[in-house]
Amino acid sequence: MKKIVVAITGASGTIYGLRLLKALKANPAVQTHLIMTKWAWENLAIEHTGYTKQGVLDLADEVYNERNMGAAVASGSFLHDGMVIVPASMKTIASIATGMGDTLVGRAADVTLKERRPLLIVPRESPFNQIHLENMLKLSKMGVEIIPPIPAFYNNPQTIDDIINHNTMKLLDHLHIENQLSQRWQGINQAHQS
Repeated sequence: MKKIVVAITGASGTIYGLRLLKALKANPAVQTHLIMTKWAWENLAIEHTGYTKQGVLDLADEVYNERNMGAAVASGSFLHDGMVIVPASMKTIASIATGMGDTLVGRAADVTLKERRPLLIVPRESPFNQIHLENMLKLSKMGVEIIPPIPAFYNNPQTIDDIINHNTMKLLDHLHIENQLSQRWQGINQAHQS
């Protein structure tokens, strides 16, 4: 069974994290470990996600308080197959890039890095300033996969759900979890080009 750590921070776009949890929950071969920050819980209501607190808790196998520095995911001896921070606030990214580890999200990410396990970060900010870019570049050089939720249009999305599903598909792909959440690029038929 794969174990995936999912952290949802206070950046806008809580639905991206919830959709990932929902997709992982649907896979019986995956166990999820959720860390949700105080501001992520606030965004749950502000962004009208349609989820209640209990609905979110039901999506995860294990849930940790962001202040619980003694949680299983705070230790390198806790074996997992990857961590996804979705959405990731710039504060969280800065904390990880400087190794602060002052919250459970930061500590779990630090442990993921030191144990050389996959760490995926979905930054939710625009435009990026130089500090944001430098922090993401620093993390990228350490092997972190930076996957912003930028929509694709080759699949002709008709709804916001289509856009969210496409990003979730990418995250699952990078975690090496098979899925068919969104239409994949099939190439261009040369016969139709002028």
